[in-house]
Amino acid sequence: MEVGVREAKTRLSELVRAARNGERVIITAHGRPTVELVRCDRRGGIDFARLEVARRAIGLDGDRERWSEELDEPSCSRRVLGLADEDEE
Repeated sequence: MEVGVREAKTRLSELVRAARNGERVIITAHGRPTVELVRCDRRGGIDFARLEVARRAIGLDGDRERWSEELDEPSCSRRVLGLADEDEE
């Protein structure tokens, strides 16, 4: 829904309700979009606290997963990509 600034002033409560329900509300000035109303309590997103609990529950601690010793070394990515010189292997 698009409304001009003057109309928005008189219908603010209605526009806030619409935005809270997920409707896109754009306020225009001189016919050009200027502001968009959006709700503050957006649904979705990542709950990092719950994510950390879930990671620990399946055995992932800290920032690194448990890689095998062969893969957990700096030169591994060069070998995997075929970029390592023959003397590096």
